[in-house]
Amino acid sequence: MKKALKLIGLLLMFSPMLCLAQPGISEMQSVKEDLTGSFFSAVDCSLILSAIFGLLGAVRIYHNWQMGKERITAEVAAWFYAAFFVIGMGAFLRAIFGI
Repeated sequence: MKKALKLIGLLLMFSPMLCLAQPGISEMQSVKEDLTGSFFSAVDCSLILSAIFGLLGAVRIYHNWQMGKERITAEVAAWFYAAFFVIGMGAFLRAIFGI
């Protein structure tokens, strides 16, 4: 096992030329342009999803409240933070991928 690890280490140490063949900035820019041309913004998608989650949560909480369940505060917090998480993930995806 140690011999194999040493051999792999030597092979990786003496093969820096493989690292030079990585795609450059022009390829990344073309991918970014393709993504922005094909899809709408991740922030817009996250806002739409959080609005849908908010409406579903409001209907469910209202139904439980009308059925006589008095402890709905945990459910309100869960739906609120779920919508907040979706909005945050949209901003996070926009920051990372630029879409």
